[in-house]
Amino acid sequence: MTSTVDGRSPGLALPKSELLEMYRRMVLIRRFEEAAAEQYALGKIAGFLHLYIGEEAVAVGAIHAMDERDHLVTHYRDHGYALALGLDPGRCMAELFGKSTGLVGGRGGSMHFADASKNFWGGYAIVSGHLPIAVGLGLASQYLDERRVAVAIFGDGATNAGPFHESMNLAALWKLPVLFLCENNLYGMGTAVEHASAVREMARKACAYDIPAERVDGQDVLAVYEATRAALEHCRSGKGPFFLEALTYRFRGHSMADPEMYRSKEEIEEYRRQRDPIVLFRNRLTQEGKAEAAEFDEIDREIDEVVAAAVRFADESPDPDPETVTDYVYAEPVRVS
Repeated sequence: MTSTVDGRSPGLALPKSELLEMYRRMVLIRRFEEAAAEQYALGKIAGFLHLYIGEEAVAVGAIHAMDERDHLVTHYRDHGYALALGLDPGRCMAELFGKSTGLVGGRGGSMHFADASKNFWGGYAIVSGHLPIAVGLGLASQYLDERRVAVAIFGDGATNAGPFHESMNLAALWKLPVLFLCENNLYGMGTAVEHASAVREMARKACAYDIPAERVDGQDVLAVYEATRAALEHCRSGKGPFFLEALTYRFRGHSMADPEMYRSKEEIEEYRRQRDPIVLFRNRLTQEGKAEAAEFDEIDREIDEVVAAAVRFADESPDPDPETVTDYVYAEPVRVS
């Protein structure tokens, strides 16, 4: 696990403005996801919806450590990364609504957020299917001598799939600048990790490919920031890939369709009471004298307005024009007269 000096996190030395921005983005993700769940229940959002509630510290801490030129590819629980990158909440919500004003014109929906301007190459619905893409991005960076790191974020379930091992092997063999960031939230869909993986500490799997690895408290945004910053420097300096396992927990089901019969309500409530990353960070900054309660309250009010505006924007946005259904495809459609 990431260590601190004299019990104090080096991340606390960040400027107050940065610390409050990290808090703001975590709250934005939480409120956005809560609103998305409500809109799903109202029938405004269709398909699957995988919420990021409880895991906000991983996205915010890791992305705050990244250079804006670094690449990011993620799994399908992807809304949090988009918001942590600073993408417009209105466009994000519109994508969930399937509207033309969405991030990708309403074509991707919940599981396929992307924005090339941020080097955010998308959420991917196939478990572990995006890891070879990260390796390809790392290879391009190495070939072009760009010193850009490809960050691949995935769940613990992905470590049991073939593409994970193929990607780890090639990244290590070619010493590619790839950061493998595993969000271990203890469950792959509805299966607890102890029933799915012979090795319960995901970081140990990196040793098979001689990749250095570390575990970090994924509910501590500053610990994630510090561990990611060190891992990125390792990758950027030409030493090859790094594996980081963030221990986290999702407070909601795997998706909105999940009845959650595989874990107890008591377990969930215990994590909510004791390990909420937003509450932990707010309490820590208050205790360290970094900010006052009123400043956090003001951020909370601001975010409520931002999310409400995002929902209005999505609701009032037009549906995609049916005439554009063949836009952005690789080949021209064959038209039969």
